Amino acid sequence: MSQPFQLQQHPQRVALHNEVHARPPEALTAPLVISHLVMACDAQQRELSRQHLATLLRDHHQAPPDAGSTHLRTELGPFRLRWELHTEFVSWTFSRPIDGAALGGAQLPTAAAVVPQDWLSALPGRCFTAMHLSVLPTTAPEPEAWVKRLFHEESLVASQVADGYGEVYTDFAIHADGFSHMLLLAGSLSPRRLGRLVQRLLEIETYRMAALLGLPVAREAGALLSTVDQELAALAEAIRAAARDDEPQLLDRLTRLAGQVESQYALTHSRFSASAAYFELVDKRIADIGETRLAGLQTIGEFMERRLTPARSTCEWAARRQDALSQRVSRISNLLRTRVEIEQQQSSQDLLTTMNQRQDLQLKLQSTVEGLSVAAISYYIVGLLGYVAKGATKVGWPLSAETTTAVAIPVVVLSVWWSLRRMHHRIVGGARH
Repeated sequence: MSQPFQLQQHPQRVALHNEVHARPPEALTAPLVISHLVMACDAQQRELSRQHLATLLRDHHQAPPDAGSTHLRTELGPFRLRWELHTEFVSWTFSRPIDGAALGGAQLPTAAAVVPQDWLSALPGRCFTAMHLSVLPTTAPEPEAWVKRLFHEESLVASQVADGYGEVYTDFAIHADGFSHMLLLAGSLSPRRLGRLVQRLLEIETYRMAALLGLPVAREAGALLSTVDQELAALAEAIRAAARDDEPQLLDRLTRLAGQVESQYALTHSRFSASAAYFELVDKRIADIGETRLAGLQTIGEFMERRLTPARSTCEWAARRQDALSQRVSRISNLLRTRVEIEQQQSSQDLLTTMNQRQDLQLKLQSTVEGLSVAAISYYIVGLLGYVAKGATKVGWPLSAETTTAVAIPVVVLSVWWSLRRMHHRIVGGARH
């Protein structure tokens, strides 16, 4: 029997393969209540959240989570915990079943009520989502009464979900207990399908709030961008009418303005990108729950379309305006740089013209010096020849010293001139090479 072949495995193959199974929905059965808390956390607080979870598990005689785990589901006596570690936040979802007797009371119980309160109050991070979700069967007594007790009628939002097998009610309001409330009347949904529906409803609220984290940033950025826009317009006008002496000051202003724009862009770009991604997730989760209208009430999708669109548009507008402003700063920088380069070229041209004029003057002076040099050297050579001629006449030279000197003068002058010109050409030719 042949042995099975072995392939070298990618180190992340198992993790990537199991990613499709990450954070699966749980099978749920009505009636039950759920308390969902989402805490915004930085890197240190995310690690503290893991330690906080380990404390709760240790108190219930369970093993702590693995150092690399980002998801955990476990039974902890009277309640069940679902813990999820995300990039920007940590979600804590507590759930517990309730019996029919609880439905006859004046208020519905909550899952958070059976969680150790001191431990719950010490959750690391800052809470930006807190919701109680009550899941009741459609056969529960007087569901309309619970709708009236739990929600404000003027802001009530409701729809049929899961292809008409359930109804969901909420008012997207924070109530006196600090939680928003949602009621799901589940019909003949299977436990797994009900679990998927509940998870989608919790994610809609979570991602809605996460998306809106970009709104304050967009508003703050909008005020700064308006100031920068005005200053940039003034700077462009100043560049148009500026003299050459004003350019260093204008360049300094433009550099500081560009630094301000890029700094703001770096601080807000990741937030706007995250908000855009969360808005898309909200749209996807609303599509997943399969809404149909209940008579006289707006659906969750319609509510989100009306109320989230302005916030989404504000974030998108701020991101686009930052990009446009950055491009304008770049164009004006190029304009000022081009102007400075043109003036530098003009200055270089003037300098070259001046250098050429000086070189012409030097050539003229050099020619004059060369002429004087020929005369001076010829004078000294002729003088020496005169002494030689005087001596030569005494030993039989046929010509007089004066005649010899006169004849030698043109020869000496031409020879000296030719020698200096030859030496000049050699020097200039060597310098050119």
